[in-house]
Amino acid sequence: MNPTLFQGELVRLKGREPELFASLLSRWNRDSEYQRLLDSETPRVVSKKRVQDWIEKDLIRDSYRDFLFIIHTLQDDRPIGFIGLDGITWNSGDCFVFIAIGERENWGKGYGTDAMRVILRYAFTELNLHRVSLDVFGYNPRAIRSYEKAGFVIEGKVRGLLNREGQRYDLIFMGILKEDWERSASAKGDQEKSV
Repeated sequence: MNPTLFQGELVRLKGREPELFASLLSRWNRDSEYQRLLDSETPRVVSKKRVQDWIEKDLIRDSYRDFLFIIHTLQDDRPIGFIGLDGITWNSGDCFVFIAIGERENWGKGYGTDAMRVILRYAFTELNLHRVSLDVFGYNPRAIRSYEKAGFVIEGKVRGLLNREGQRYDLIFMGILKEDWERSASAKGDQEKSV
């Protein structure tokens, strides 16, 4: 097994530990800006116990279709976010990816882009998927740039779907195919490392 499969230039992906993940999520969810970037629902505070129950019941139930990882920095092994593949359809080889970086001090430092590159490598080389999709809010240009750096392209949008403080925003759909990823600089670097 490739020892760098779950490691990038800045981060390492580790398996979910329900108690740690619940603690992190309940802390991060206190930041309404974090919630607005993550979810279209109205921000709300959720207890650690409720998050842990969700992880243990809902996520474990669909473990053959969902993969969730905690993002740790390589420099000091600090947990800073999470990333995962959701709703894998094995016969067509597609899924959605989701990602969040917790504290604002870690935003804009390349951790998310690096984590996305690592999970795409996992999706395309280990799981042999054909396509990975995501959606992003139009008011999050930093995330859109990060996804484009990882190889995603904008494929469409739902105009004016989101209402934030009386203003309407688009929901943008992005995707990447395995052959696009294989042609990308990220994949070429990964292939050279594994030789």
